[in-house]
Amino acid sequence: MKPMKRLRDLRESNKLSFKEVGAIMRITSQHYQKYENGLAPIPVERLEKLADFYGTSVDYLLERTPVKTPYPKK
Repeated sequence: MKPMKRLRDLRESNKLSFKEVGAIMRITSQHYQKYENGLAPIPVERLEKLADFYGTSVDYLLERTPVKTPYPKK
């Protein structure tokens, strides 16, 4: 697995700690840190929650698109 650079960039640009994002995700800061560092796979539900929290798309988080704007809701 590769590190999730965009997760790190979004967390840092929002001046959030691992502990704060972990609390939002209802997981430990260590568990979240494993996601960000590519040491554990992120379940789809958590990717969706992070994308919603940061106001972007899952594709942006996964570096499948450079477009930060989220897709329109159906």
